[in-house]
Amino acid sequence: MRILILGLDGAGKTTILYRLQVGEVVTTIPTIGFNVETVTYKNLKFQVPYWRCYYSNTDAVIYVVDSSDRDRMGISKSELVAMLEEEELKKAILVVFANKQDMEQAMTPTEVANALGLPALKDRKWQIFKTSATKGTGLDEAMEWLVESLKSRQ
Repeated sequence: MRILILGLDGAGKTTILYRLQVGEVVTTIPTIGFNVETVTYKNLKFQVPYWRCYYSNTDAVIYVVDSSDRDRMGISKSELVAMLEEEELKKAILVVFANKQDMEQAMTPTEVANALGLPALKDRKWQIFKTSATKGTGLDEAMEWLVESLKSRQ
């Protein structure tokens, strides 16, 4: 399975990636360029690059949003909409991580979903999850949903 992790800078992509891979929080610095990693979750092996040149043959997209960054929610929506319009991603399942839910000013997953325009996505399987990469909350539920969605599609 090929899964992309996308989102604005500082949303928590690298922290989530390493949390899934090694099961702990790794101190990260801003990623220059992109990472390509292989993550095994419940006997399913995912190749997880996150950059636009990897759109072809993508089964799912994990879109990470900093729920506490209200000022950039519009930019995040623009990036998501542009990405979902790409021909190579037409059939990709979308999982949104409403990340940084441990922050006091975090928007709720429903607020994030509405800000991103997710309810308007009629021709795509999607789900949003309340996550905190640093605490590890919500990641297992999101990955379980993704695994089941990918399996049921085969």
